Amino acid sequence: MKTKLITREGYTKLKDEHDYLWYTKRPEITKIVTWAASLGDRSENADYTFNKRVLRQIDRRVRFLRKLLPELSIVEYRPEQAGKVFFGAWVEIENEAGDSKRFRIVGPEEIYGDVKDYISIDSPMARALLKKEVDDSFTVKTPSGTSEWYVNSIEYQQN
Repeated sequence: MKTKLITREGYTKLKDEHDYLWYTKRPEITKIVTWAASLGDRSENADYTFNKRVLRQIDRRVRFLRKLLPELSIVEYRPEQAGKVFFGAWVEIENEAGDSKRFRIVGPEEIYGDVKDYISIDSPMARALLKKEVDDSFTVKTPSGTSEWYVNSIEYQQN
């Protein structure tokens, strides 16, 4: 079961996507479908067929977002989080081999598209990191085995 938490930035991004699809993109595609339908035979009309498919994809995403957005809880940064890893933190970690990673712990709904430096709060790495401080070591159990990591830095994006 996915955690229903989200950062303020993530919520805004999903809300903006919904508004763009509903108020801008959908009316454009609807006009094209209406025009293509007025040409007559729809069975061999590529404009009609393609744009009707696009319209269904838009409607499916809008329905998903309309159901999802009210269920999400926005987590804001609080000063008492400083110095420890919690939801929304940017964390830099390093293992014994010297490999380092930097990522932000966010809700599962924020990880889509071209985002590469976010991990879900539900992931084994994020769960192992919670409440850790700089210079703490922690062990992560993954399907490929167990690994030891160290926390190098913790930052929060403040609004």
